[in-house]
Amino acid sequence: MIIPWEQLQPDTLTSLIKEFVTRDGTDYGFKETTTETRIEQVRAKLKQGEAVVLFSQSTGQCNIVARNSL
Repeated sequence: MIIPWEQLQPDTLTSLIKEFVTRDGTDYGFKETTTETRIEQVRAKLKQGEAVVLFSQSTGQCNIVARNSL
């Protein structure tokens, strides 16, 4: 189920994005970027509609995914 990011409390959204960008195995290429920069990049993708917040009712987990991967 897609959850509109605008319906999440700002602190909740930031925590979700932070967990996403700091997850093990996340690769951002050769250039190292700060966590804050990565958070803002993901937030921009959500605002542009290129990424969505996905909630799994069966597992109770939230994830951020590229819209074109759905």
